[in-house]
Amino acid sequence: MTAMDVYELWLKNIDSSDPLWKELEAIRGNEAEITDRFYREIEFGTAGLRGICGAGTNRMNELTVGRATQGIANYILKSGEDIGRGVAIAYDCRHFSKEFSELAAEILAGNGIKAYIFPSLRPTPELSYAIRKLNAVSGINMTASHNPKEYNGYKVYWSDGAQISGEVSDGMLKEIQALGMFDTFKRISMEEAVKKGLIVMLGEEMDRDYLDYVRGLALRSDSELDLEVPVVYTPLNGAGSIPMMKAAADRGFRNFTIVPEQKDPDPDFKSVPFPNPENSQAFEAAEKLGREKGAEVLIATDPDSDRMAIEVADGKGGFKPLNGNQTGGLIIAYMAESLKASGKLPAKSAMITSIVTGDFGRAICRDYGIKVYNTLTGFKNICGKMPQMEAEGYTYFFGYEESIGCAPGEKVRDKDGIAAGMIITEMAAYYRKKGMSLLDALEALYKKYGFFGEEQVSIVLKGKEGQERIGRIMDRFRADGLDSFGEFRVGEKADFINGYEDIPAQNAIIFRMNDGAQTWFALRPSGTEPKIKFYYYTVSDSASESARRISALKASVQALIDSVE
Repeated sequence: MTAMDVYELWLKNIDSSDPLWKELEAIRGNEAEITDRFYREIEFGTAGLRGICGAGTNRMNELTVGRATQGIANYILKSGEDIGRGVAIAYDCRHFSKEFSELAAEILAGNGIKAYIFPSLRPTPELSYAIRKLNAVSGINMTASHNPKEYNGYKVYWSDGAQISGEVSDGMLKEIQALGMFDTFKRISMEEAVKKGLIVMLGEEMDRDYLDYVRGLALRSDSELDLEVPVVYTPLNGAGSIPMMKAAADRGFRNFTIVPEQKDPDPDFKSVPFPNPENSQAFEAAEKLGREKGAEVLIATDPDSDRMAIEVADGKGGFKPLNGNQTGGLIIAYMAESLKASGKLPAKSAMITSIVTGDFGRAICRDYGIKVYNTLTGFKNICGKMPQMEAEGYTYFFGYEESIGCAPGEKVRDKDGIAAGMIITEMAAYYRKKGMSLLDALEALYKKYGFFGEEQVSIVLKGKEGQERIGRIMDRFRADGLDSFGEFRVGEKADFINGYEDIPAQNAIIFRMNDGAQTWFALRPSGTEPKIKFYYYTVSDSASESARRISALKASVQALIDSVE
């Protein structure tokens, strides 16, 4: 069927009083808009769904969410798992997040599967923690993470608290695809489900359990810290406000301030141009307040509080943003040294990171005797590596990736911006007590391990045409004959499309240069956004030489990208 055929089918099957029908009627005759909404079904990809809210098969709406939930319910019912264990559900501040979460709970209940839900928005890491605490069979989170305001998403977890992957993900996808979009889904009302004990409300007890876990990750005693360290935090109008402020108070930090205009949930993100802490614009309000407060560090979490980014005081009245590799390196070094000093660093510790994450953290781990496991991008893969790590006799130390996401403790099997924010605050307090800033600490690490240069470039290519061009770019880099990029000769090309060594398949390519300086770059299409990402890395004995290498490599790669129409 063509996109237009599917469009007409939706108009025929949806009641004319439904807002979805009215939305579709309003675009009648707009072929480009109809094609974009119906040229494909929204992909059940990186642990679930993510897309723009609206009517259409390529959109987040009650039909696509309902179909996904019924498919997941069918999978759970066939899995042999005890459905009495239930499914935990959370949501963030997005448009329709609460409505979608209640729809999912009612469909699960209609299938006889207990659903645990929260009365208001909660951070993603608390959901992961709750799944394990409740011994739930699965979990669902309505969130679009750091995407623009037009988006929402549907993230699925399994009983280990990690995002679904492998056999579970494939099995759920099969069940979803077996359903028609207009099939009647089993559903009972919230009121009836509560009376039957099929929907159970979570609240303060689970919140307290999660915050106690975060507090338990503290690495240094109060006597080693300056608890007056000035810190400014922004949840970017998302789910982090209450848990982060409570966590700071629990730990005794007395000068931890929240950005007032970004404190409360706002699905339109009116106070921030783009709710992604990787974007420096997200820190504008925090920087203003930080200058007033004399802050040592600014912390931001994305709307569902799994990602965390920081800016640190530059000693000149301003702030310097740190990327995920720099922040990860600081945390790794601080955790390793703190645990070693207290005698609590296990002899067989292991870190898990992604194939496109830089080598800074790996260098620090080698120094402390910490084994490094590499895996595909995404925390479903990082946390999915834990069973292998444990089977080989290693104790989890840390997991992170370059996109400002890390998991400092093993009880949360996803990115944990709340726990990471508390470790950053403790670290700032520790170095302040020693008369150092976080920039001083970072510079000391560079002098010890080398100056790691890097840059990430994302090329946004929207719609069907954009996806097709991304495919052509990947094909060009995948082709034979790419032996050099400017001054750099290729030493190794790793194509992950069919798997590479012990890494499963993913549409990603890494080129390692034969220059003796660990210079390399990687490219892959995003799993959640209409873009293709390029990652450039090197290390040398000076920041200027690292910057020069990155610039030269990037220019040569960009020339090849530009040649692909």
